[in-house]
Amino acid sequence: DLDECAASPCKDHQYCLNTDGSFSCKACDASCVGCTGEGSEKCKTCASGYEKEDEKCTDIDECNLPEKVCTDENQDCVNTSGSYKCVCSEGFEDKDGTCVQT
Repeated sequence: DLDECAASPCKDHQYCLNTDGSFSCKACDASCVGCTGEGSEKCKTCASGYEKEDEKCTDIDECNLPEKVCTDENQDCVNTSGSYKCVCSEGFEDKDGTCVQT
């Protein structure tokens, strides 16, 4: 078996999996920018919104950062994978970008 992976035939966001007589390109974990294999522990570097923790790229909870990320009145922060979103608090709705009481 020839190791086609030695020639790095895959794209930047993929890793190469050598198979008998061939190879396949597999997508890197969403937490990675470039990787050497499957999973968040094989990242070359962590994607935006992720940080290296215990040799793995883990999601940063932007809602628990010391500096508030959702600064508008009556707004709550919701953590998402690799990011966050600002939503109107309960009892409020978005009217032209402002959270107003319902």
